[in-house]
Amino acid sequence: MSHAVVGLALGTLSSFPRRHRTFWLASAALPVLPDLDVFGRAFGIAFYSMWGHRGMSHSFVGAAVIGLIAALLLRRRLGGPLAPLAVYFAAVTASHGVLDALTDGGPGVAFFAPFDTTRYFFPWRPIPVSPLASNFFSAWGWHVFTSELALLWLPAALVMLLARRLVRR
Repeated sequence: MSHAVVGLALGTLSSFPRRHRTFWLASAALPVLPDLDVFGRAFGIAFYSMWGHRGMSHSFVGAAVIGLIAALLLRRRLGGPLAPLAVYFAAVTASHGVLDALTDGGPGVAFFAPFDTTRYFFPWRPIPVSPLASNFFSAWGWHVFTSELALLWLPAALVMLLARRLVRR
């Protein structure tokens, strides 16, 4: 959920003239999309493989591909040139990996896949890693949620409010 909130905050900073419902839906959905890689386990993909969690779908190449596909699919509806829309959608998608590299657990992020299989974290990792599946609604899950409220939702809300105020001027 926090990935979507960050995507919405990034959307308020964009300069696309026709930011309607489709734009906001894409801005919220694209940053969440990389986590669909967790379903790969059901198809026999190893969790720590390049196609597993925080692998290719979290990479900058993956974000660029997702951004381009989203721009191709939504350009007619949103208007404007393809390249800026693709770059924006890629950046919004890439925000997912950046946030994951700020967490204190799980596998690192393969930012440079498929060219480099190294998993990365940032030196400063203030966000507690979210529990998966059955542990999501646990005491640890509540701790993660309240931490994300303070570390991500509140700053995102401030960005949205400031951007809205600046646009009115």
